[in-house]
Amino acid sequence: MIDSLLAPFAYPFMQNAFLAGLLLALPAGLLSCFLVLKGWALMGDAVSHAILPGVVIAHLLGAPLLIGGFAAGMGCAVAVGFLSENSRVKRDTVMGVVFSGMFALGLVIYLASETVLHLDHILFGNMLGIATADLLRLLLIALPVTAVFVLKWRDFLLFSFDPVQARASGLRTGWLYYGLLALLSLTIVATLSSVGLVLAVGLMIAPGATAFLLTRRFGTMMLVSVAVALTGMIGGAYLSFFLDASPAATVILLMAVGFAAALVWRRRRIRRAVTGAEAAAGTA
Repeated sequence: MIDSLLAPFAYPFMQNAFLAGLLLALPAGLLSCFLVLKGWALMGDAVSHAILPGVVIAHLLGAPLLIGGFAAGMGCAVAVGFLSENSRVKRDTVMGVVFSGMFALGLVIYLASETVLHLDHILFGNMLGIATADLLRLLLIALPVTAVFVLKWRDFLLFSFDPVQARASGLRTGWLYYGLLALLSLTIVATLSSVGLVLAVGLMIAPGATAFLLTRRFGTMMLVSVAVALTGMIGGAYLSFFLDASPAATVILLMAVGFAAALVWRRRRIRRAVTGAEAAAGTA
């Protein structure tokens, strides 16, 4: 029985998948808190789709896929900011148009070119095919992104909660805005080899949303979010081994179940608090 439970840890491809989950959980969990607080769920979805043409073009040019994806993601984010500030169209509408257009552009370029690049690996990840080189690239992204959040989380928190107060406090909100977008693009690029572009938004949002329901202090929220991301990544990869299912889909499904459980727990806690208050008022 024990040998069967430990079987996934005996295979090198599963060991690499677990290591990738460990590395990715740190930046994804921290970033998720700020995206949830700032209401940037749709921005994460937009950037994840917009990365596709950059990845395809980089592959055709023989350039690193990470550079192409990051350039496309930042270009999309900057375009959304410029259009929303210089037109009557609302930000969410602009994001819908830009990210769908970028995604369509990536599909057209991919289908029009002769390439050995596997589109399904980009869209849905290839967690069981992660190589040592992929782990190294993930490490080079995860550590700097995590370090920035650890050192500057108070500045990002004030900017996310109240940009006007952040500006009045002397913070460079422009740098914080584009810095957060850059960290978002880098983190999504890091998900290419694991959950892919389509499911990346789930990894960017679910941990922070779950932690938001379970905690009241932002510092605790970040720790819980990282724990949720880590549990989802490692647990999803582990369960997929026995279910013979897609690891990426299992990861996101596990996080969705965790969010639903946190929501139920939150509602029950509120109901008990209300019932207790009514009982106390009736006694008085």
